[in-house]
Amino acid sequence: MERKVGTVSRGIRCPIIREKDDLAKIVTESVIAASQSEGFELRDRDVVAVTESIVARSQGNYASIEAIAKDVREKLGGQTIGVIFPILSRNRFAICLRGIAKGAKKVVLMLSYPSDEVGNELVSLDALDEAGIDPYRDVLDLKKYRELFGENKHPFTGVDYVDYYAGLIQEMEAEVEVIFSNQPQSILAYTDHVLTCDIHTRARTKRLLLKAGAKVVLGLDDILNQWMAVDLMNIMVY
Repeated sequence: MERKVGTVSRGIRCPIIREKDDLAKIVTESVIAASQSEGFELRDRDVVAVTESIVARSQGNYASIEAIAKDVREKLGGQTIGVIFPILSRNRFAICLRGIAKGAKKVVLMLSYPSDEVGNELVSLDALDEAGIDPYRDVLDLKKYRELFGENKHPFTGVDYVDYYAGLIQEMEAEVEVIFSNQPQSILAYTDHVLTCDIHTRARTKRLLLKAGAKVVLGLDDILNQWMAVDLMNIMVY
């Protein structure tokens, strides 16, 4: 019979996952229980996807802030480092940023604008147009950003990520300087030791920075990669 319905996606509610739990058993039982409860059929070629966070939790696959700091310090020199193009996230990148900042004396934080690579907005396109700013050419320091756009809180979380990230760095006793640019090479006016935190475009960013004269360029995939065969963004951090 010809299919009349396209792809259907369902979220399955599982128990809280703890270290050493049998994840395969829990996932299997949860999917079957959900199908019986909601009346849907499990068919050949259906796909069950499990998030990396619960895999890490069940395996006890954690990285401490201290471990991140040590690796950053050893690989990037522990002085002034550029941290560029991070996503704006309290429960993913923010905790990683604590470890990164702890491994440096100063962090030059370069944020892409008007939004990060997953669409979290720092400033609206309308505001850019009104201010006469071209995000593909103009580099802004924090003072200019505030003069033009003031405080910009995330519409759902109510967080001003510029202040939030700067505060996290200072909590780790590192000096912080914030700039705004979409050109990777902009960071080289401040430091030639760079940690690029974009995900989808990181290979291009690394290439452009090295071509422009950066001495050390790493991505998040280069941190803690000697003892853990996973990307830093795909592990649980405490």
